[in-house]
Amino acid sequence: MGRTGETVSQMRVLVVDDEEPFRVLMESELGRMGHAVQCVKSGEDALQALATHDVEVVLLDLKMPGLGGMETLKRMREAGVAAEVIILTGHPDIDDAIQAMKLGAYDYLTKPARLAEVEELLKRAAEKKRLQRENVALRRMVAQKEGHPLILGRSSAIRALLDTIKRIGPTDANVLIQGETGTGKGLVARAIHQESHRSTRPFLALNCSAFQEQLLESELFGYEKGAFTGAVHAKPGLFEVADGGTLVLDEVGEMSPAMQAKLLQVLDAGELRRVGSTRTIRVDVRILAATNKDLAQEVRVGRFRQDLHFRLNVINVSVPPLRQRKEDIPLLIEHFLHQFRLPGQQAKAVSEEASALLVDYPWPGNVRELANTIERLLILSPGPVIGPDDLPHNIRVPQQALAEVDAPDLPLVEMERRHILKVLERTQGKKAEAARLLGIHLKTLNRKLRQYRISR
Repeated sequence: MGRTGETVSQMRVLVVDDEEPFRVLMESELGRMGHAVQCVKSGEDALQALATHDVEVVLLDLKMPGLGGMETLKRMREAGVAAEVIILTGHPDIDDAIQAMKLGAYDYLTKPARLAEVEELLKRAAEKKRLQRENVALRRMVAQKEGHPLILGRSSAIRALLDTIKRIGPTDANVLIQGETGTGKGLVARAIHQESHRSTRPFLALNCSAFQEQLLESELFGYEKGAFTGAVHAKPGLFEVADGGTLVLDEVGEMSPAMQAKLLQVLDAGELRRVGSTRTIRVDVRILAATNKDLAQEVRVGRFRQDLHFRLNVINVSVPPLRQRKEDIPLLIEHFLHQFRLPGQQAKAVSEEASALLVDYPWPGNVRELANTIERLLILSPGPVIGPDDLPHNIRVPQQALAEVDAPDLPLVEMERRHILKVLERTQGKKAEAARLLGIHLKTLNRKLRQYRISR
């Protein structure tokens, strides 16, 4: 799954197996590989360990006395445990494996497993974690319990978006979700799924830009044992695992022409073949495709198939950029201040001046950039109140001020004076409005007007 030849940084691994020799072997060998390993002998012990320790990967035996592996996995997911789970089974059963993956398991291994197989799966699980972290700001906005995802906002744009989600959710129509990077397309996809009759079925997402063509085909359609080098066992693809549920194809515009053709065939026929197989498998999956590209334009220039575009674009949903719903920014700031506050950390607030600057900034990276900014400010700002001086330079110094200055070599005070004049001109002399746009208090603006001898 990309970069598998790299050395994987240390991971926290929990081994759950009732066979002591296997636990001893895993503790020794995985420890030698540099991982932090904890071993327990039952599902009950595993749940206790996960309640108190942060674990990244769980090696979970399927057949154990007492609480079996399948029930342990169910309780882990119900408790919100986000660790990747690799199922261990001495009795290979593809139905059990698919059921475990529907419950959120990453993959499975047949015992006795070779150490090379274990190491390879750990690498791939680590790579999946890395890809998930790239979207962590938006994933943290999703409700972690049954119910609706948390889409924050009071603006007319967000109200219209929520109304659209409620209307299209109960249908089975494929949806094309378009919007700039960081606007929350994945969040919208989850909201559509939870409004549908498929809400109790699997919801899976795949970033199409994160995989080379052969790997993407294997992820979507699965493969048979021996289909290619490294295929040491059969693996169901995401279409199979998501059967009856929803599959999100993120950045679908990055698919190669060959993969577009294969995807279209599955959508047309409702069936697929695993890589290396001649057996046809029927699937019932709702597709939510997401992209930051203009797919209609991609069709016009020949980079995207028109027939696939028709298949995906049954319903079109456009997610507004943050700069078009500035009235939602204060609410999002408060949410992220609470969301990213570390345990035991003093609560922090954003001053009015800093808040005005944050609202006025155009946020080219949208909600994701705002989330990352607030998280960084919580960590780096020294006091309980985040002020203008704590903000990054590109937010603290409005880009418009730099763009509108005629002579870039002017002294800073003259650049500031000219910018204030331009903002006052834009507000027709209304100082309160000008102060808001400048991100400063009215008292500060009045002082600068006196300093620069600017009269009404």
